[in-house]
Amino acid sequence: MADRPVLAPDAAGRAAPAPAPPGRAAVLGRPVAHSLSPLLHRAAYAALGLTGWTYDALDLGPEDLPVLLAGLGPEWRGFSVTMPCKQAAVAVADTVEPLPRLLGAANTLVPTGTGWRAENTDVHGVGMALQTGGVQRVAHAAIIGAGGTAAAAAVALAELGAERVDVLVRAPDRAADTVRVLGALGVAADVRPLSPGAVEAPVVVSTVPIGAHPDLAALGWRRGQTLLDVLYAPWPTPLAGRADAEGAAVISGIEVLFWQATVQVELMTGQPAPLGEMRAALDAHLAG
Repeated sequence: MADRPVLAPDAAGRAAPAPAPPGRAAVLGRPVAHSLSPLLHRAAYAALGLTGWTYDALDLGPEDLPVLLAGLGPEWRGFSVTMPCKQAAVAVADTVEPLPRLLGAANTLVPTGTGWRAENTDVHGVGMALQTGGVQRVAHAAIIGAGGTAAAAAVALAELGAERVDVLVRAPDRAADTVRVLGALGVAADVRPLSPGAVEAPVVVSTVPIGAHPDLAALGWRRGQTLLDVLYAPWPTPLAGRADAEGAAVISGIEVLFWQATVQVELMTGQPAPLGEMRAALDAHLAG
C-alpha cells in the first residue's frame, strides 16, 4: 500500500492543512487563439507573485460549457468568456449577478465553493475606455450593432449620463435586447437602419464584427465626434481608419480588453490588479 502524505503539525499539535494548489484560469470561446487575455492575466500573476498560476486559451463552443464546468478541481479560479459563449455562461451559472442577468450575457465565471457565479466586466471595460479616451459625460450617444456587447455598451453609456441612444442596425428586429436594456435603465432608444449619411451622435460605440465593416463604409464622421470600436485586431479597423481620416477621435477596443481584464484579475485572485505591469505587458506586445 502506498504511503500516505504526512502533514506537518502546527504549533498546537494539529496537522497543518495541505497548501492550496496553484490557481488555474482560462479564456473560453471560439475562435480564441487571437485573444490577448492570456498576456494580461499572466502578467498580473507574475506581478502579484502567484507562482505556478496558469492562464490558458480553450477553444470551446456554448455546448461545451456544462461538460467543462462539471467536476473541476479547486485549482480552477475562474474563466474569461468570449463569443459565442457569453449567453451560455449565464445559463450554466449557479448564481447570476444582477448585471449579467440584465444583459443576458456574462464574460466571467468564478467559483463560489458550491458552484459558479456569472459576472460581467464588459460594462466596466467600455466605460473606462470611454473615460480614459476623454468622454466623461454624454447625453446623446449611438451604438452600432445589437449583440451582447451592444447591451453592455448601453449600460456603460447610461452610467455616463446618456438620456438618448441611437441603435444603428442592419435589421431593426435584432435590436430588441439592446432596446430592452436601455428601457430598463430609463434611456430613450431610437432604432435606425444602417444607411448612408453622417452619424449624428457625438459619442459612438461600434460593436459589429470585422466582417460587417464593409456595411459601414457609407457612414460619415466629423471632427469633434468620438468613436470607440470594441475590436482591436486588426487595428485600425476599416471603420476606425475612416473615422480618424474624417477628424473623429478614435478609441481602440484594446482599452475595453484591458479594463475588463483588470476586474477579472481581482475577481479570480482576490487581489488588486497590478495596472502598471498589465499595461506594460500590453504595450510591449503592441510595440513588438
